[in-house]
Amino acid sequence: MSLKKSILFLAVLVSLTSCVSNKKIAYFQYDEIDQAKVSNNYKTIFKPDDLLQITISSEDLKAVKPFNLPAVTFNTTTDAVVGQPRQQSYLIDSKGEIDFPILGKLKIGGLTREETIHLLKSKLDPDYVKDPNINIRISNFKISVMGDVKKPGTYNIPNERVSIIDAIALAGDLNISGRRDNVMIQREIDNKKIQYRVDLRSNKLNTSPVFYLQQNDIVYVEHNNAAIQSASYNQNTGLFISIGSVLISLIAVLTR
Repeated sequence: MSLKKSILFLAVLVSLTSCVSNKKIAYFQYDEIDQAKVSNNYKTIFKPDDLLQITISSEDLKAVKPFNLPAVTFNTTTDAVVGQPRQQSYLIDSKGEIDFPILGKLKIGGLTREETIHLLKSKLDPDYVKDPNINIRISNFKISVMGDVKKPGTYNIPNERVSIIDAIALAGDLNISGRRDNVMIQREIDNKKIQYRVDLRSNKLNTSPVFYLQQNDIVYVEHNNAAIQSASYNQNTGLFISIGSVLISLIAVLTR
């Protein structure tokens, strides 16, 4: 084979091996969407270590004041308040409880927002506050995106509603070498780590129970085989060169 033909053959081979099939990287490319199974109803379920901001309002401002305590910081020397008072937050403990003013310990771990609001209303009305309006939000709602993405990290979600597609967008999308067919979502349910696997290429993703993420969920994107092999090759390149140099030296000595 001539030198020109050899170079052309190598160029074609490199181009073929470097191309990535569109079917391996495009999202939502197959499977019909079963609209009957698609749900836009997202329910926040409160868990231990959630930090809640709970605001009670009513026409009777005096009645709700004891339930909206400000969080303040004092100067240890002068006992003066430092900075502006903030809304008191309530940490759900390992038992799923919060310590709420006047009402005491309330078990809300495992409840949805609507169920927690109903519980508080039943405790407040009519003995303390008539027709209270209750607002609850998680102030430390976050998710983590790891693995073969452009910007891995932990992201705070202020509105508590985030899909797996939103999470991937926050992380700058997957790298070309990231596996789209086997993305893992790890979630803690009842103190147990549960893992789910989803295929971003399939429209069935829209009906997955983890399409909407919950607080502290972890999204992990695996590297594909080519990336793993390439990383392994790069790590061993120096070793291969050294071994090759030794072998060439030995051959040169033996053939003299």
